[in-house]
Amino acid sequence: MENIINKGIVDVITLGCSKNLVDSEQLMRQFDVLGYTVRHDAENPDGDIVIINTCGFIGDAKEESINTILQFADLRKQQKIQKLFVMGCLSERYLKELRSEMPEVDKFYGKFNYNDILTDLGQDYRADLRLERTLTTPNHYAYIKISEGCNRTCSYCAIPIITGKHRSRTMEDIENEVKGLVSNGVKEFQLIAQDLSYYGQDRYKVSKLRELTQRLSDINGVEWLRLHYAYPAHFPYDLLKVMRERDNVCNYLDIALQHVSDNMLTKMRRNITSAQTYELIDCLRTEVPDIHLRTTLLLGHPGETEEDVEELKTFIRKARFERLGAFAFSNEEGTYAYKTFKDDIPEEVKHRRVDEIMSIQQGISAEINQAKIGKTLKVMIDRVEDEYFVGRTEYDSPEVDPEVLIPITTQGVKKGAFYNAKIVGSTDFDLYGE
Repeated sequence: MENIINKGIVDVITLGCSKNLVDSEQLMRQFDVLGYTVRHDAENPDGDIVIINTCGFIGDAKEESINTILQFADLRKQQKIQKLFVMGCLSERYLKELRSEMPEVDKFYGKFNYNDILTDLGQDYRADLRLERTLTTPNHYAYIKISEGCNRTCSYCAIPIITGKHRSRTMEDIENEVKGLVSNGVKEFQLIAQDLSYYGQDRYKVSKLRELTQRLSDINGVEWLRLHYAYPAHFPYDLLKVMRERDNVCNYLDIALQHVSDNMLTKMRRNITSAQTYELIDCLRTEVPDIHLRTTLLLGHPGETEEDVEELKTFIRKARFERLGAFAFSNEEGTYAYKTFKDDIPEEVKHRRVDEIMSIQQGISAEINQAKIGKTLKVMIDRVEDEYFVGRTEYDSPEVDPEVLIPITTQGVKKGAFYNAKIVGSTDFDLYGE
């Protein structure tokens, strides 16, 4: 590829999860230091260079990625943009197919070689900046990716096909990244991985999630540390003592359970039983009495019966998850389910089951929020929107969880700062404070 002499505008578009967002932020930092003007998810992306970071997890995400590529491929064909690059999970998974079907794209990159974009533009990758990022989030919080890949063999999941085996970063590397972000004003950190529970097993031959969490919580300036995407089987229970005893480790855990009936847990290859799942939830709530749990459920996997769904509904009513999401089964090429089962549950049935689960959860969420009225909670202010300052408590992760709305007329409130807020009202999914 020819070099671009006049460094212009780079538009980066990120699709998918927060793990993709971290990759985009690292690449953006490289462009920043090279003198480009870098924008992220701009309202009208029309830069000299457009980079699309794709998701390839399930059908809807793949469709969104493909439609986005086609949109910009048309602009590239009309020469309204100079270069179009595609990176991320979709191109990692379907590299050959995309190359042949979308010649308007200058080049496709996978999940792990996206820094080659710089080389192909005649620029040098700055290895000394590998721990630095251009944050796309508000300056007071950031995502910290502690590992790549996954060693689990869940029947429905294509992630191991895309990302390969689990690879933990060193604790020292993660500590240095967090210290650098703290020095730039970041106060809140979301620890993310495809599987937090496995952290350290590959590198240290033993789980190190507890030790990592403890070491990060010791860093001066880390005010909130929140954990995402734990795996229920072989859960590192020693983590709970740290969560209970450290004020800056949020009483929050994102743990994807997917289902509860033994029939489905077996078919999904989840390596845990229904009884063990109930025991896990009981232990989490006993060891950390104030914990807020977020989980994800999968409906419509081959072999799921109405009895399985009813058992799941009973579980939700008993467990009373503070946050819950549900999605319909997507039959992904290369997975165990794709090769072993017939995808014989109609789409309308899958989505009806999702809607039924979410309807139950809506009522639970409303009750949990209502119980907070009258309490005073520590709130981080994220942004201003319409008539309100919008913030979150330690029980709320950005983008996915309830928010606390405080009247904009309140004096002295600043974005990125903590305040004590008395909760005076609630809706199904949000709180009102003063």
